[in-house]
Amino acid sequence: MDVSRGYHQIKMYPEDEVKIAFITEYGFYCWKVMPFGLKNIGATYERMVNSIFTTLIGQNMEIYVDDMLVKSKVHRTI
Repeated sequence: MDVSRGYHQIKMYPEDEVKIAFITEYGFYCWKVMPFGLKNIGATYERMVNSIFTTLIGQNMEIYVDDMLVKSKVHRTI
């Protein structure tokens, strides 16, 4: 599985939204979710995924960055 827009599933802390705000001719905008490109977003995303799937990692699931592999010895269980 390759997670589509995985980083955009993580909400920003409200006090941090202004830190990555931007201004255009149409107004002032703040991200409400983490955009791709922040320095530590990869590590933050990986920690979130590892905490969600902690009981499956190494048994039925392997995770590498934003890719997940679900495995089973029996085809019917997938």
